[in-house]
Amino acid sequence: MDVRLTGAEALALRMTSLLLRPHPVARPTDVAGVVEWFGAMQAQDVASGLWSLGVRLPGRTLADVLAALERREALRTWPMRGTVHLVPSRDARWMLAVTGVRALAGAAARWRALGLTAADADRAADVLGAALAGGGRLTRAQCLATLAAAGIDTTGQRGYHLLWHASLRGVTCVAPHVGTEQTFVLLDEWAPDPHRPERDEALGILAARYFRGHGPTTVRDFAGWTGLTLTDARRGVAVAGAALATVRVDDTEALVDAALLDAPRAPVDDLHLLPGFDEFLLGFKDRTLMLDPAHQQAVVPGNNGVFQATVVRAGRVVGTWKRAQTRARVTVTVHQLTPFDEALRTRVEAGLARYGHFLGLPLRNSW
Repeated sequence: MDVRLTGAEALALRMTSLLLRPHPVARPTDVAGVVEWFGAMQAQDVASGLWSLGVRLPGRTLADVLAALERREALRTWPMRGTVHLVPSRDARWMLAVTGVRALAGAAARWRALGLTAADADRAADVLGAALAGGGRLTRAQCLATLAAAGIDTTGQRGYHLLWHASLRGVTCVAPHVGTEQTFVLLDEWAPDPHRPERDEALGILAARYFRGHGPTTVRDFAGWTGLTLTDARRGVAVAGAALATVRVDDTEALVDAALLDAPRAPVDDLHLLPGFDEFLLGFKDRTLMLDPAHQQAVVPGNNGVFQATVVRAGRVVGTWKRAQTRARVTVTVHQLTPFDEALRTRVEAGLARYGHFLGLPLRNSW
């Protein structure tokens, strides 16, 4: 079937894939389901990752999401691109093996500069594994202190790279914060029944989930998201087979979950307040459907990889927002990238009220 889409139609379908609009198949209703839908969700910034889940689980609160993570419905680790994501607990180990370890080659020069060797990293992983055995849970500071006590130098960036490597090896993973502190646990204890697909099957799972949660988009975007080679990305698409459909967006070939072709393609004037590190932008190398290139600098100042939270209207970024939170309240400042009329301001304020409800805090906003 030759399916041709305009950019506007592709954007409408993409918003549905991203679980930001109703989906024609049963949509996930819990944290485990949302994370599995995407395959992995950007989560190096904890607050962003939690709100990414909250946006897609209307009515749930921060306390609900944190409780689900304590139940191990999903966990955080470094499954690809050297970046922390939320992943399905049972899938963490094979994702680390297929995509996570690819980041090690890119870190080699940095390790040489830090004086780190593979032997150092392996010894650190063994020390942490022993310290956490039997249900242990240590904060980042406690992990570094444990390594230092074993005579392992953690100064500068060495500590971060040692913790990262221990997770890449599948020894540890990142558990929910205790207070404001990141914590680490044993992966074997938090995901004791791992799924162990063969490599080809794993590539197919990655492809099916990526395009289900992001399509229509390209194989190059899939390779960029996973850090896979284009050869492996194409292999994953081939293994996914009939689960994916090929479409043309203007003059570009793209892939989409076949079930999504039944979804509405008409423009929808909806509004979302998304966190900065959300799959809406981070899931793509080419973001032109959602982001005017003229606004790139406002969303990623200095192109430094730190994304601002966005106001998204009809699938397009129209503003950014920043929050300042204390124990008693949260204050949000909204910056307009296109002019907001009074009606749009009212809609943004309603969206901010939902965010305040998620946090369980009174919210004050400024323009």
